[in-house]
Amino acid sequence: MSPRSASVNEELRRRSKERLLQAAVELVHEHGYEATTLGAIADRAGSARGLVSYYFPGKRQLVQSAVHRLMHRTLEEALEREPRTDEGPERMARAIDALLGLARDRPVLMRHHMAGLLQAEGFVICPEQRRLAELLRDTVVRHGSQDVDRDYPMLRALLMGAVFAALVPGVPMPVPQLRAELFKRYRLAWELGVPPGSEAPDTGGGADVSRFFATGAESSGPAPVVGAQDARGGPDQPV
Repeated sequence: MSPRSASVNEELRRRSKERLLQAAVELVHEHGYEATTLGAIADRAGSARGLVSYYFPGKRQLVQSAVHRLMHRTLEEALEREPRTDEGPERMARAIDALLGLARDRPVLMRHHMAGLLQAEGFVICPEQRRLAELLRDTVVRHGSQDVDRDYPMLRALLMGAVFAALVPGVPMPVPQLRAELFKRYRLAWELGVPPGSEAPDTGGGADVSRFFATGAESSGPAPVVGAQDARGGPDQPV
């Protein structure tokens, strides 16, 4: 039997990493962060346990990358859904609804993600986070920002604050109320995006997240992002 080509080996590695990311999201969503072990993630992914440490320094880094993948693909899907639009207000509304929707639909996963950002090892910069940051910067650009380096961090901070407020145990703020404040801040009409009560049956809270983790033919990746070349380090910040 002839040895596998470099391209075949690379594709196998890509699929293996994708399965680990998907397994991490599923298990933390089902059981919480502490109860999810690297061994359980490897078993769910059908991978050798040694491969986890080959791709990721530890559990925190793996879970952060996995959640950032879920966030950026959820946001990308919301921004690109039909009818597709380049209108700044509609895209800003879709972005807000997508990320608030994750807090509503996946509270366990998002609560552990937010808590992880405050741990000693803190924020982990990874390709998944950079893609999320590029989409948010593009949203700010299309919304008409005259100073993206000021307005992007503010949007990021407001979204993080809203997600945190929606997840505080015992005293969570209702997502519609948080949405109303963000829409007021960005002067968005209530009917834009996905108003509360009009969500599709599957808004991301279901168990199946496989569409966000490409284990088949290689994905072409997100479309080029307007303004991404002006990042100036912005994407390497927490989202």
